[in-house]
Amino acid sequence: MENFDNYDSNYYDYNYTEGITEAPHDSAVFAHKATCLAEALCVGLLVISIFIFLLGFLGNALVIWISGFKMRKTVNTTWYLSLAISDFVFCAFLPFSIVNMVMEEWIFGRFMCKFVSSVMFLNMFSSIFLLVVISIDRCMSVVFPVWSQNHRTVNKASVVVCLSWALAIVLCVPSAIYREVGSHMGRTICYNNYTSSQYGHKTVAVSRFFAGFVVPFAIIIICYSIIILKLRTNRLTKSSKPFKVMTALVLAFFVCWLPYHVFVLLELDHQKYDHNVLVTGLKVGTSLAAANSFLNPVLYVFMGNDFKQKFKSSMLSKMENAMGDEGRTISRYLSRSSSMDARASTHI
Repeated sequence: MENFDNYDSNYYDYNYTEGITEAPHDSAVFAHKATCLAEALCVGLLVISIFIFLLGFLGNALVIWISGFKMRKTVNTTWYLSLAISDFVFCAFLPFSIVNMVMEEWIFGRFMCKFVSSVMFLNMFSSIFLLVVISIDRCMSVVFPVWSQNHRTVNKASVVVCLSWALAIVLCVPSAIYREVGSHMGRTICYNNYTSSQYGHKTVAVSRFFAGFVVPFAIIIICYSIIILKLRTNRLTKSSKPFKVMTALVLAFFVCWLPYHVFVLLELDHQKYDHNVLVTGLKVGTSLAAANSFLNPVLYVFMGNDFKQKFKSSMLSKMENAMGDEGRTISRYLSRSSSMDARASTHI
C-alpha cells in the first residue's frame, strides 16, 4: 500500500497506514522537522483556520447569547440556537487542529485524537439534520397552516432537536472507533486505521456521503419544491423573507461540504489519482468544510435586512431581525390562512 507523508490534519480520511507503528518509538531513527510555515499552501490554510476559529467562535457565541437569552423562545430560535451550538462546539476544538497543522504532529493523546476528530462529524451531521428539520417545519407550516399553528410548539421542537443530536452522535461512533495514534517518520500522528476491517474505509466514507449529504439534500429539495408550488398556487404572500436565511444556510452547507465528500470518495481508489491532487484536495476540502461553521452567524446578520439598512442598525438588532423575520412572516401567513379557512367553513 502506498505510503503518504501528509498527516497534517487530524480530520483527513487517509487510509495509508504502511510504516505506521502503534506507539511512537521510532523518533530516534527519524528526526522530524515541521515544514508547514515554509509552504505557501500550509500557511494559507493555517491563516484561514485561525480566521475561521476567531469568527466562528465569537460569532456563534453571539448567536447563542441572542437567541438563547435576548430573544423570546420560539420554534425558530430553537432551531437556530441548536445550529449555533453545533458550530460553536466545532470552533471551540479547532485550535487542536491548528496546533497539529503547525507542528505536523499530534501531541494531545489518543483520547483527544478520537474525540476531536469526532467533533467535526458531529457538526456535519447535526447541522444537516437540523437543516432538514427546519425545511420540513417550513413545509408543514405552508401546506398545513392550521395544524401547524395548533401543534408547532417549543417543547416539541426541543424534542426534535434532541433526537437529531442523538442520531448525529450515533453516526459519529465510527470516527472514534477507527481513529488511532501512531508513529510515522519520527512523528506522532492521529490517523484513520481501517486495517482491522476490509471494507471499513469504504463503508464509513459512503455512509457519511449518503447519510450526511445526499439523502438530507433530497429531502430539503422536495420540501422547497412543495413550498414554492404551494405559495405560487395560493399567492398568500409575496415576501421571500421566511426563506432567505434558510436558503442561504442550505447553499452554504452544500458549497462547503461537497468538495470534502468528493475527495474523500476519490481517496477510496487513491491508486488511480495523483497523490498531490488528493492531498491538496483533502486539505482544501476540509478547510472549506470548517468554514461553514463561521458562515452561519454571518448569514444570520446579513440576510435579515436590506443592504442599506445593515449599516444603519446595530449588529445585535440585525441578528435579531434575521432570526425574527421568519417567525413574524410565517405567523402572518398562518393567521391569514386560518382566517381564510374560517371564512370558507361558513359557506359550507
